[in-house]
Amino acid sequence: MAKSLVAITGLGVLSPIGLNIDEVQASIASTRSGIVPLEAPPLGKIYPAGVVQARFEDRFTALELPFLDRCQQMAILAADQAMRQSGHADLAEYGLRAAVHYGNVNGGVATAQAWYGQMLLEGRGASRPFTAMAIMGNAGAAQISIRRKVHGPVITHSSACSSSGVAIAEAARAISDGHLDIAIAGGAEAPLTASLIGVFDGTRSLAKIDQDDPSRSCKPFSSQRNGLVVGEGAAFLILESEHNARARGAEVLAYVSGSAIGSDAWHIGTPYADGQRATLRKALDDAGLAPGEIGYVNAHATATNGGDVVESDALRSVFGSGSEAPPVSSTKGVHGHLLGATSALEAVITILALRSATLPATAHLDQIDPRCALNHIPAEAARNRRIAHALSFSCGFGGTNAALVFSSAH
Repeated sequence: MAKSLVAITGLGVLSPIGLNIDEVQASIASTRSGIVPLEAPPLGKIYPAGVVQARFEDRFTALELPFLDRCQQMAILAADQAMRQSGHADLAEYGLRAAVHYGNVNGGVATAQAWYGQMLLEGRGASRPFTAMAIMGNAGAAQISIRRKVHGPVITHSSACSSSGVAIAEAARAISDGHLDIAIAGGAEAPLTASLIGVFDGTRSLAKIDQDDPSRSCKPFSSQRNGLVVGEGAAFLILESEHNARARGAEVLAYVSGSAIGSDAWHIGTPYADGQRATLRKALDDAGLAPGEIGYVNAHATATNGGDVVESDALRSVFGSGSEAPPVSSTKGVHGHLLGATSALEAVITILALRSATLPATAHLDQIDPRCALNHIPAEAARNRRIAHALSFSCGFGGTNAALVFSSAH
């Protein structure tokens, strides 16, 4: 059976660099950073963090709020944006042929932390009645499915930093193989709490705050990098078969032309170039493209010492590193690392690069680490760079890698 082309008809985002697609596009074009100083009581330090500069409680009723951690609030609202752009109110008409694929690692971590405080500091023996529903890892997917009448598969993917990339890849494959007509795919994360920030500080992987300019604390690929910056947010895509999109007269924004999910099978916390390059090559094969046909690569690069070097090795072996290689950047320097949602945000940014002919820069890349030699886009976005195909790459703790190939609708 011939495979279906997978069209993208809606995008939605809440992020440290914008509360909608237009704001994110403007931030990427100007390399505006959303990284700011963050206090995380009772931890006695100031951390750099990618913060979504808004609260959303007023968007929900008093009856809804007990069920909703900040993570699910952002998931619902970002998915709402994507649905509006796609032209759908809900997906009830599709029955079991509509799905939600959702990436998340930590669930409702703020709600969980509040309960730990009540239990350990106040001596409570039982939580609030709806705590269970607010801390679940799959709560974001469930809330979206309830609101948008999705009766088919509602699946939460949790593979660390590649979670939402895996969600998008699996949704796209189900559509391509003919099992689904449409899917809401993406992820959300709200990890800016003491319990989660302290865990990452314990791994010795967090960046120290830049005392001169906190917004410059995350420096992917730089010889001056010193660790990752945690961020929060949500991003979603509406994926559907091209036949379905054309039949209802929807605008096709771009296509998911290929994808791959692979595992390093190497180490729980250390990446491995062999696994990464195999995943990249599989994604190109799935898209039917040669490495030279990719016009831009959005790298995972988190600004950790080992991670950036390993990924650079993998990217060089697949694409090369000279001027003939595709331009590469990591946008985490402006929005931070959104953990389970980072793949989805970077997928949205990659699609915007296709549509705007503006390729994002790696912010604060004043001194490139020689071990990270690639065809970098340093400091400023590259404008008027019309491309046909782009790739977004994500790598997670545990070794799961996800590569997504997007192609222009034109």
